[in-house]
Amino acid sequence: MAQRKLHGVHVPHRKHTADLAAVDMGCPAMVTIPMSMHIGAPAKPLVKAGDTVTVGQRIAEVGGFVSSPVHASVSGKVKRIEDVLISSGRKVPAIVIESDGLMTRCPDLKPPVIENQADFLQALTDSGIVGLGGAGFPTQVKLTVKNLSQIEAVIVNGAECEPYITSDTRTMLDNPKLVLEGARLLQKYLEVKRIIFAIEDNKPQCIAKMQEMCRQETGMEVASLPAMYPQGGEKVLIYHTIGRVVPEGKLPLDAGAIVINVTTLASIARYVRYGIPLVKKCVTVDGGAVKTPKNVIAPIGTPMADVFAFCDGFVKEPKKVLYGGPMMGIAVPDLNQPILKNTNAILALDEEEAKLPPTTACIKCGRCIAHCPLNLMPAEIEAAYERQDVEALAELKVNICMECGCCSFICPARRPLVQTNKLAKAQVMAYLKAKQAKEAAKK
Repeated sequence: MAQRKLHGVHVPHRKHTADLAAVDMGCPAMVTIPMSMHIGAPAKPLVKAGDTVTVGQRIAEVGGFVSSPVHASVSGKVKRIEDVLISSGRKVPAIVIESDGLMTRCPDLKPPVIENQADFLQALTDSGIVGLGGAGFPTQVKLTVKNLSQIEAVIVNGAECEPYITSDTRTMLDNPKLVLEGARLLQKYLEVKRIIFAIEDNKPQCIAKMQEMCRQETGMEVASLPAMYPQGGEKVLIYHTIGRVVPEGKLPLDAGAIVINVTTLASIARYVRYGIPLVKKCVTVDGGAVKTPKNVIAPIGTPMADVFAFCDGFVKEPKKVLYGGPMMGIAVPDLNQPILKNTNAILALDEEEAKLPPTTACIKCGRCIAHCPLNLMPAEIEAAYERQDVEALAELKVNICMECGCCSFICPARRPLVQTNKLAKAQVMAYLKAKQAKEAAKK
């Protein structure tokens, strides 16, 4: 019997920049580098105002086990360390560097010496690499596996299922040798026996290129997957490649898999080969307001305004600007927001693209349920949230929602279902914390 496919939706691709090789924008006048560009504890600054820094110099150390160091993306002088508002709504310290325009490389940079798994994991820590597909999970933590026999497959995520975004596409086409080198490193130091390059079938050039790269390799294969959103979701990808379901509350490793973004993999190989930490990022710049859409290589911390200017500015006034794609992207308040480690796209949407359709009453059609990749019941969650029924929200398992937005996209009444799910998750978390505090007080 054929394997059942997880649900999803067919979104417009709008891959306008897929055939455009990434171009380096050069050196910005100023960068603002937040200490929290990853899941986990913010990094701790190692520099102060007035210090001179060089490209690749470590300017912040890890703030805990789940954390990542930060490196200077330009050479110049530290102007100040100030609190900035990040996409999560929190304020975190950020190091502001005024560039000297020279892009002088740190003299201490050199390729790491790797002889065993511990050396490899230390190199990953030193590189500052995090998940570059959007989540931003510190890579050294993800690949710290005590029992290597648990890893039945590493799935390299090249799905890139969001509309507009093509930065991973360019990694596979522009830097396939680095992708292959990264895969070999995982084979060597994590003893991985099976590596699957998972790519949507709307990227035939990428599929052909990676098949060519894998032809002489042992234990590497390419999976051509139907173009369906959210194909790149971790749990969806695991199910569609190895047929495993990640248990609720568990990690992909509990299903025998590790999922790693293709650009993350290439960045690992780049650091091992050259010793240059993560200081630049390939970003897709697109949207109806952008004059010349491009894939741009930008120093981390570069203001969005500078990147849009490199793309010849705007042909229309942008009505909404996003980090990421239109399905899961986060709107920004202004164009001073910096390029982050995990920024794969910035979109400037014109009035027509940004305009929200009017919301009407739920017609009980069930489409949100039929298209949810995790088989949740968004309409029921919305009703429970509106009546503030936290126990019902927990029973409806709102906490496993991946916030992909399929429910809102497919809803004919244009209900803000994914937004409600986010609010409901926060409500459940607050309820559980209060409950735990109450129980602890009793004890």
